[in-house]
Amino acid sequence: MFDNSLQRIGFCCKYMDPDQDQKPKILKEIQSNFTERQTTITWLNRQTKAVAEERMLDIVEHNMQSAYNLVDYVSTLPENRRMVRLGSNQLPGATQDDWKYMWKDPTNRKLLETGFAKVGQLAKDRDVRLSFHPGQFCVLASDRPEVVERSVEEFEYHADMARWLGYGQEFQDFKINVHISGRKGYQGIIDILPRLSDVARNTITIENDEMCHGLDQSLKLEKHVALVLDVHHHWIRDEEYIQPNDDRVKRVIDSWRGVRPAMHYSYSRDHGLAMALQEGQDIDHSKLQDLPALLQAGAKKQKLRAHSDYFPNKDANTWALSFWKDFDIQCEAKAKNLASEQLYLQALSNT
Repeated sequence: MFDNSLQRIGFCCKYMDPDQDQKPKILKEIQSNFTERQTTITWLNRQTKAVAEERMLDIVEHNMQSAYNLVDYVSTLPENRRMVRLGSNQLPGATQDDWKYMWKDPTNRKLLETGFAKVGQLAKDRDVRLSFHPGQFCVLASDRPEVVERSVEEFEYHADMARWLGYGQEFQDFKINVHISGRKGYQGIIDILPRLSDVARNTITIENDEMCHGLDQSLKLEKHVALVLDVHHHWIRDEEYIQPNDDRVKRVIDSWRGVRPAMHYSYSRDHGLAMALQEGQDIDHSKLQDLPALLQAGAKKQKLRAHSDYFPNKDANTWALSFWKDFDIQCEAKAKNLASEQLYLQALSNT
């Protein structure tokens, strides 16, 4: 278990070099050492079996090393920044019927267990808080049985990786976060929990989304799973700046059963905010955005969902940081570690 007493600000999945003005080729070479590689099922299906298998093993070996490098980098940051989400695409074809046999092969399975264990041990030794976030097609609450089956398989794939990393034996020693998503809503999540492995049940968290299943729906699961508060999603869906002293926030905290909760923070991209401007106007980042006024002026919630590169609005940052006493903050911004550093530095200046 990570140090539960530390306040953390983290980022997601990729490393961005501080010198973004370098030649693209040099920058790509630097950043690729920290970033997972992928392939497509279409490409694999066009190759001979031997070529495809060799490519898959090359990718996995790179991905385990890049995950190690990413955790190693995060471990060099101030202790309050030692939090990172690992990418989901570690194993090509992991849940694809034609290719998942690769990762059930005993020799390959040993490779995975050894490689991931090395990453997990590094995170534990240097107190780096880790997580996963399966993609939008992991819909555990779907009303379509075939989608539920695929989603359970996808979630258990993430649970397997958490287990290989050395986590999942304690409640929320590792976070695997999903949205409610499907039409069965919160009841669909309750119904699926008994089908999940012990590791999956220990690591699953549910996040309020920005369109269908908001915070009030998530809170119906407070006795079943830990809840992740996404304050930007709540702002978009419910059109309010929720405050740390809100009773609903206390219920989110309680859902973690003594483990320090995690929350998500993001900010709308300029192209979404700009929809509300008259010709010649500039976006005003000097104050909190008034969502009802933005919508009345022509902005669309769909566009406001997209994450900005950085966090340009200091008032919005101050609002997000007002939760830091009780929550670790996962920054969801395109500039990754550079954006989380920006928020961290503002946190230091606010104290």
